[in-house]
Amino acid sequence: MASEPADGDVHVFERTFTHADVEQFGEVSGDQQAIHTEPDSEGRLVVQGLLTATLPTKIGGELGVLARSMEFEFLEPVYTGEPITCEVTTESVDEREDRYEIACAVVCRRAGETVLEGRFEGLVWKTGQ
Repeated sequence: MASEPADGDVHVFERTFTHADVEQFGEVSGDQQAIHTEPDSEGRLVVQGLLTATLPTKIGGELGVLARSMEFEFLEPVYTGEPITCEVTTESVDEREDRYEIACAVVCRRAGETVLEGRFEGLVWKTGQ
């Protein structure tokens, strides 16, 4: 953990998924639907929803969050070749003796359009615990 989590902290990460990302995730997850394996008329694949949901998990991992629960709503399809920006906002932090219990809101956008919303709750161990 880089610093103590605080209410209102905002963390941002951007990623553009590739065909290779979608293919590899499909192999690992078993999600081999045609929309993930056969390009559309523009040569794009639809990115699996749970692959899109790795954007907030990347941020959570960097913050040292051990997730207890996650909830996501997939609002629009995400395609390969599109930059997706994920914003995680810390909504609450409850300090305990050995950890911080946190709740965060998640919004992922493509060119300003929201494609995923959600939240997660978890804990961050204090340094030296």
